[in-house]
Amino acid sequence: MRCAFTRTTPTLIACQQRTERSAGREPRRYEIRVSGPIGSTMMRAFPTLAASQRGQDTLVTGSLLDQCALYGVIGQLEALGLQLLELGCPKSAGGRTVSEIT
Repeated sequence: MRCAFTRTTPTLIACQQRTERSAGREPRRYEIRVSGPIGSTMMRAFPTLAASQRGQDTLVTGSLLDQCALYGVIGQLEALGLQLLELGCPKSAGGRTVSEIT
């Protein structure tokens, strides 16, 4: 039995509808730090993003159109068994908004 308070994951149709509503907006740039290295085979799951090594971790960077696309990347990281450590959205003025994942 499903709990009435459980939120469902966005469907592809819902993501497309959100993408259509966000037409004309500029994509936001994100920095996502994951634990351990990500090889080229795993990076094929993220064709619009780039990866670079930061010590023992990997920094995945790139622009995403909307929040639905961000959730898609997070879901893909989880599906691949990668541990999300940090999610950041650099500000244009050189500052940075970061969320530590603990």
